[in-house]
Amino acid sequence: MARNKQPPEKVAQPTADSFNNFEARVGMQTANQHSGSTYRPNLTSRNRQLIENSYRSSWIIGESVDAIPDDMTRKGIRITSEIDAKDRGVIESQMDSLEIWDVLNDVLKWSRLYGGAVGFIMIEGQAPMTPLRLETVGKGKFKGILSLDRWMINPVTTRRVKEMGPDLGKPEFYDVVATATGIPAWRIHYSRLIRFDGVTLPFQQKRTENEWGMSVVERLWDRLTAFDSASMGAAQLVYKAHLRTYKVKDLRKIIAMGGPAYDALLKNIDLIRLFQSNEGMTLMDDLDTFETHQYSFTGLDDILSQFAEQISGAVGIPLVRLFGQSPKGFSTGDADLANYYDRVSSLQERRLRLPVRRILDIIHRSELGKPLPDDFTFEFNPLWQMSDVDRSTVAVNVTTAISTALADGLMTQKAAMTDLRENSGVTGIGASITDEDIKNAEDAPPPGISELEDKSPESPGGDPISNEPTADSESRRANSQWPLRWFKR
Repeated sequence: MARNKQPPEKVAQPTADSFNNFEARVGMQTANQHSGSTYRPNLTSRNRQLIENSYRSSWIIGESVDAIPDDMTRKGIRITSEIDAKDRGVIESQMDSLEIWDVLNDVLKWSRLYGGAVGFIMIEGQAPMTPLRLETVGKGKFKGILSLDRWMINPVTTRRVKEMGPDLGKPEFYDVVATATGIPAWRIHYSRLIRFDGVTLPFQQKRTENEWGMSVVERLWDRLTAFDSASMGAAQLVYKAHLRTYKVKDLRKIIAMGGPAYDALLKNIDLIRLFQSNEGMTLMDDLDTFETHQYSFTGLDDILSQFAEQISGAVGIPLVRLFGQSPKGFSTGDADLANYYDRVSSLQERRLRLPVRRILDIIHRSELGKPLPDDFTFEFNPLWQMSDVDRSTVAVNVTTAISTALADGLMTQKAAMTDLRENSGVTGIGASITDEDIKNAEDAPPPGISELEDKSPESPGGDPISNEPTADSESRRANSQWPLRWFKR
């Protein structure tokens, strides 16, 4: 009787999904120097003093922090809704008088520098710890926005937002640090804050940063120190670019002996310096030797350029914007700037659109006593500026297209004036058209369409003015019908 054989015991075998060559010591799992590479957090975001020192001392850190917020806020917005001209003027005036764009710029800067910052919406007469209800904003009660960085305000981690929405799970309250000079120790409800994070972190990492993001300086730190080391090293070489050596027989004995022999040697060196600077002549003993050594700086510019490109890539700002560096070769830098402006535009839509609309609604309620219309829209003004030649070309093309459509009966005069004014920000033509001008413009169907509907079709070959048949047209009509008559016969 055959016994049932037990299957052999399975032994776990280690697997590796990467290439390794143990004989050549190639690969991450072999004994080579590259296998010792790893990544560790440097936690620069938590060292406030170090970040502030670098921001004040390094112009690269300053530009890396300031460039994107400056570009996101420097052009403002353009209201595209058809609202009353006076209401538009009131909104724009309040945006300027309350320095809204300057404060938003500061909040964005400190969020990038420290990893997080908030803007406190100041409504006079309302307790900061209560939820903000827009319908309770009184006449003239909006007093602007106060910028607070992450070290001036602390999230209350024991209270979380429980209502479903984009703020679910975030801190419900924030406490102002008592050491913030001149600001009361408020507890502020999250609905009264406009919050920006620097570099957004995943959940577990955000907990280690006290619910904030990460500073942009942290990813840049190793590249910055490499660039500064190379720059300072190149600067130090300038002092040694021209070295001179002077060989003196029995120099050690003269120095050890001292006295008149040593003094005579020093006088001899001073005499050499004097004549070299005045006459370009060197006087020395026939047994002495004078030599000059020069250093070559070849390749240093390439090294510095490579480090600069790595910094540019780390912060996402092109060289022409970050360093003010002129493009090399056939490149004009326009493509780099165009890509960068596209990124800034994307950040404006993602980070600024909702806060700006919220601020505009509060201003509208505070100054005009009513909420914004439901169909209220605005656009961020483009950063890319066309040359005068390009602007004039676009203006001519747009104006010609609108005029042609109006003349061909494809649009009304009111629609043409509206389109012309909407494109005035690009073309520079039509900005003087007011809402009253558009309202008074004719909105009836274009004359060409109405005439075609009312008029009977013209007879082919008729008189161009009276449309009456002519002799030639009669003969052509008769000739065109002769095949039919022939078949009838």
